[in-house]
Amino acid sequence: MDLNQRTYLLVTGASRGIGQEVAQQLSRQINAAASIVVLLGRSESQLLATKENILSDRPELAVHTYSLELATAQAADFARILDETLAGQNLKELQRAIVIHNAGTLGDSSKHARDLGDTALLEQYYHINLFSTLALNREFMRVFAEVPKLIVNLSTLAALKPFPSMAYYCTVKASREMYFRVLAVEEPADKTLVLNYAPGVIDTQMTLQLQHESHDANVTATYKKQRDTQTMLKAEQTAQKLIDVLRAQKFQSGDHVDYWD
Repeated sequence: MDLNQRTYLLVTGASRGIGQEVAQQLSRQINAAASIVVLLGRSESQLLATKENILSDRPELAVHTYSLELATAQAADFARILDETLAGQNLKELQRAIVIHNAGTLGDSSKHARDLGDTALLEQYYHINLFSTLALNREFMRVFAEVPKLIVNLSTLAALKPFPSMAYYCTVKASREMYFRVLAVEEPADKTLVLNYAPGVIDTQMTLQLQHESHDANVTATYKKQRDTQTMLKAEQTAQKLIDVLRAQKFQSGDHVDYWD
């Protein structure tokens, strides 16, 4: 895949961690003179830091930031962001539109699966991690109906395999992955190319949270050992691997590709 094209690039969860690094590294690959980068996240100050990092390398890029609370975000919010960032833009001039669905939360890993049942908490968690993703993707598909699209869902082994103390996370990630797999079989790959990318175990706030809050001693010990021995991957490593996977383009639309594949 030739990434050096006139591109509309939207990254969710771009204020830190994997999302920030993917946004920064992909911004170095696209055609700087004619592309648009949109960064979504909760922290405006951290989004601005990501923007500053991008512009220090590619000052010609148009970079927009939007602080958004995914717990309450609706399709209309995403439609507004797309409309504002495309104002005055001729869509026919774009060669590709990319969305990186990265934003997500771990959920309460102190809970056993048997404890889940508070529907208000479940609705909030699923709104952040699933419903908002679907709403954004619908608007993305609508706006860029005539533009070749690349859709990347940041997945995980936990979407395929159950892990103790991760009932929230496993169920939502499995749901997201299946949605994108269905999308892939419904849409022609030459128009909409879908990738479920599992970035591996990364040294981020999420894995630190799991290490400290998991009710499972083995999970806690495993993450502590990896962190103490510095064998966890860095966000920079997995972002580079994602770019390598995209460039090679050996996957079929909808495939699940892991960092270690």
